[in-house]
Amino acid sequence: MDLGMPMYDEPSPGWGSSDPSSTGDIIQDAMKKEKLVKEVTAAQENLRALLDRVRSVQGDVDRFLSENETLQMYIDNLTMQMAKRR
Repeated sequence: MDLGMPMYDEPSPGWGSSDPSSTGDIIQDAMKKEKLVKEVTAAQENLRALLDRVRSVQGDVDRFLSENETLQMYIDNLTMQMAKRR
């Protein structure tokens, strides 16, 4: 009696198949995945370098702001001293 179900001794389609095209697809997929991983890793390294540069520039900006504040206080003090002499 056949109920439309494969018998156990019949191989299932797609399981354990040695179809060369599926092997090629697997290899291509693995190569694509490896390429993407390399691209992501390179992008992460670039982002790290940019972040380091941003931190460096932010340090320079903070230092310049502090120097500008000091200079502004010096200028204000000189201006007040000059005003008192008049």
